[in-house]
Amino acid sequence: MTDRSTRVCPVEKAGSLDTRIRRWFQNPRRILSPYIREGMTVIDLGCGPGFFTMDMALLAGRSGRVIAADLQEGMLEKVREKISGTEIEERITLHKCRQESIGLDEKVDFLLAFYLIHEVPEKDRLFREISSLLRPGGTILIVEPPMHVSEAAFKMTLESAEKAGLRLIRRPKMLLQKTAVMEKT
Repeated sequence: MTDRSTRVCPVEKAGSLDTRIRRWFQNPRRILSPYIREGMTVIDLGCGPGFFTMDMALLAGRSGRVIAADLQEGMLEKVREKISGTEIEERITLHKCRQESIGLDEKVDFLLAFYLIHEVPEKDRLFREISSLLRPGGTILIVEPPMHVSEAAFKMTLESAEKAGLRLIRRPKMLLQKTAVMEKT
């Protein structure tokens, strides 16, 4: 088992992941609306404090469902506090991942991996698991930060995803970010 604890963003920095300035630069609705529709089941993988989670629930609508998944219980607690008592609380399921896997077996339509892949040492294993979770035609949006991930490293990430049965369908433009939308073949 690989220790990821030294590679993931600590809970103490959760506040820096959910700010008005970030919302202005990385507007969740604008980023996700091309991929999430009413009634979908979606995963916010590495959800952190839930920067994207609530908007995902609004986009998936009353008949949709969001699985907010994170390795750290402290991050899930931040999401729990955010959604408690809201109209979307019942649409969001919190899931604590295991060190070695996501630990889900439910089929989903869409998966968001925002600033996550570079934190995972065993990318081949991760993408095999993601591929097993996606329904045929299901998509994943991968976004990686410019300062932590080189173009060469991102290319290797996409190759790992392709080996797992995911096909690159587009590279959406997002200021300075490395992005890819991939579909389960």
